[in-house]
Amino acid sequence: MRPVAADALLVEGNKVLLIRRGREPFLGKWAIPGGFLEENETLEECCVREAKEETNLEVKIVKLLGVYSNPSRDPRKTVGAVFICKRVSGEIKGGDDAAEAKWFPLDKLPEMAFDHREILENTKKLL
Repeated sequence: MRPVAADALLVEGNKVLLIRRGREPFLGKWAIPGGFLEENETLEECCVREAKEETNLEVKIVKLLGVYSNPSRDPRKTVGAVFICKRVSGEIKGGDDAAEAKWFPLDKLPEMAFDHREILENTKKLL
């Protein structure tokens, strides 16, 4: 069985909130905040929890962007559900396995982990 994760995509204006990974794989690269589904947790609960742990923000899910399952997207073969979220409250601060959290212009993305650049490129077409 492949591991399952949920990601919280926060876009405000022309900026996206990313976290700099503090662990392998992709140590030091930037990613959409997210993480693994825990036992007895829904994907939606996982998304909200991971956003809080990694960015210090309370978020509300707006809608499911998509499910990403290409085995080459992550060396751990993770299947990821990406939810578009909006900020409810909190001040941005990296936490848990996120070394840092920061807003980036959608047209000036840093070096990204996983398939997150592709996800963001697809998202820009929807905005």
